[in-house]
Amino acid sequence: MKTSRRTMIGASALGLGLASVARAGAQTSNAARFSLKFAPHDGSFASRGDVLEQIAFAADQGFTAWEDNEAAARPVAQVDAMAKALRRRGMTMGVLVASMPKWSQFRPVLGADSKEDREAFLADLLPAIEVARRMDAKWLTIVPGFVDSRVPQEIQTARVIALMRQAGEIAAKHGKILVMEPLNTITNHPNAFLRTIPQGYMIATGADSPGIKVLADLYHQQIQAGNLIPTLDSCWDQIGYIQFGDNPGRNEPGTGEINYRNVVRWLRGRGYAGVIGMEHGNSIQGRAGEERLIAAYRAIDAA
Repeated sequence: MKTSRRTMIGASALGLGLASVARAGAQTSNAARFSLKFAPHDGSFASRGDVLEQIAFAADQGFTAWEDNEAAARPVAQVDAMAKALRRRGMTMGVLVASMPKWSQFRPVLGADSKEDREAFLADLLPAIEVARRMDAKWLTIVPGFVDSRVPQEIQTARVIALMRQAGEIAAKHGKILVMEPLNTITNHPNAFLRTIPQGYMIATGADSPGIKVLADLYHQQIQAGNLIPTLDSCWDQIGYIQFGDNPGRNEPGTGEINYRNVVRWLRGRGYAGVIGMEHGNSIQGRAGEERLIAAYRAIDAA
């Protein structure tokens, strides 16, 4: 997860975007559809225009999914316009962020004895769930805060499990799934509480709720622990969502050390039919980078 990816689109751009939806509604894809649900995001195809025009372009290139971390912060009119565009193009909506930490303050600390932090975390859920409902989204990303070095790890874990059980009950009541994202502490997110997929597996298993699963962002996990395929295999029953990004650089597959062809082969073997978020940047700016992005995903989709 990045702390900030795109800027909000203004009212005038929204008006232009609504027009683009009308134009795009009758179009069909002019390229072969990807066999897996790779999901670009606002900024993946920035040269093509606003977010609605990017959705239309992505559909024309054969992408069948989209994700938008910032959806819960967007104006309702824009959310509805995006939802309409996705429905018209037959695209599945991936994750949006339900609860974003205060990165500069290292809050919340959900494993500490802070009722205020836990209540604020839970309070974020219903507004985000409403946005997910409007966008036909099933999954919402959550980050279980930061570590409190004064509290034993076992106590913090027990408190986080109890809170995730509460959060899962809220999500499940609305037919949604909260996916906890482990973050690397080496390059991007020092002092994050949830750091590895196995740690997420332990918490999700303890919470024992259909509304709580783990988001496996393979960029973060390659940095933090590696051993990606065996880890996915051992934790598979608690993994609800996948995100790609190569390391180093956090750009498209093929720009770093992760063998995404093998990861895709393994996911096919598992029969994975969910969304795969393209949670990364482009290694080259502009249209050349966008073409390289598409080519990278064509290459691994053919694996």
